[in-house]
Amino acid sequence: MTNNNVKKPHTGVLLINLGSPDSPAVPDVRKYLIEFLLDPRVMDIPAWNRQLLVRGPIAIGRSPRTSEEYQLLWTPEGSPLILYGYEVRDLLQQRLGNQYLVSLAMRYQSPSIASALDHFREQGLKKWIIIPLFPQQASATVGSVLEKVMDEIKKDWVFPQITMINQFYDRSDFIDAWKEVGEKYDFDQYEKVMFSYHGLPQRQLFKADRNHHCAGDTLCCQTIHSKNEYCYSAQCFHNTRLLQEAWGLPDEKCITTFQSRLGRSEWVKPYTEDVVRELAEEGYKNVLITSPAFVADCLETTVELGMEYKELFLEHGGKRFDMMESLNTSPAWIETLFNMVTEN
Repeated sequence: MTNNNVKKPHTGVLLINLGSPDSPAVPDVRKYLIEFLLDPRVMDIPAWNRQLLVRGPIAIGRSPRTSEEYQLLWTPEGSPLILYGYEVRDLLQQRLGNQYLVSLAMRYQSPSIASALDHFREQGLKKWIIIPLFPQQASATVGSVLEKVMDEIKKDWVFPQITMINQFYDRSDFIDAWKEVGEKYDFDQYEKVMFSYHGLPQRQLFKADRNHHCAGDTLCCQTIHSKNEYCYSAQCFHNTRLLQEAWGLPDEKCITTFQSRLGRSEWVKPYTEDVVRELAEEGYKNVLITSPAFVADCLETTVELGMEYKELFLEHGGKRFDMMESLNTSPAWIETLFNMVTEN
């Protein structure tokens, strides 16, 4: 006998992260890289050139090396990014209760955005809340996710009420969640604290600059205001300042950098790799690095920052290079997501 007092969900909450290969094997990594890098919001060059580069040198030459990196990251249960995603989904579902239906999707590969939205349709949900899990706004991340969602629903004849979250890097509860993570560390043990964000080609900042404010250097990003409030670089520098204030760190101890550069074109500076090397060569011995661009540990944090850049720092004379973990499944992060949902 059914319980008529149990309320059915009326709102769907879709958490969307970037994605991961189905396995660390070269064919699966190649498949993932092709889908990811063929996205014109990620690699914003002419389509014919993008196809040649991605399906040629990148897919053939980069896949084996990236496969090796994923093997360092992989767990017996699978990709950490996916595993953390499912845990966060379940914890948020418990926090919200049965009037909400929380789902997880990835922009690339699986679980897919299309399957999650089909499930929302099947359940007859009257409202959808879409949360791309990228704190700072960029066309290559948030823009790509929201475009994909719109592509999936534009064929429909009936539309629910849809709310899309476009950024949350400056929310006080998001900063508080990171503050709790940082409280596990004794900042006095480190001479420098690096805040590393995923990089973007500089040209993408120019494309997003409606007010023609961008000067193409870091000087115009140091203060955020109405003319650059949607600039990815300015948001990252402001994110650093908010965390610096939360952790009580002096200006001279902190530095903002950008990682994961691809290709030869100019990207947002300074580059994390260069700064890591320079700090070691200048005689700094103890460095802590954190990446507020990622809400869950993944290839870019665990392998790139925690292994490759650590090795680089030690090779050039450094002694201690620690990586701060991401928010992952922390209760304060779940509460931040809960607040984002209930406010909308």
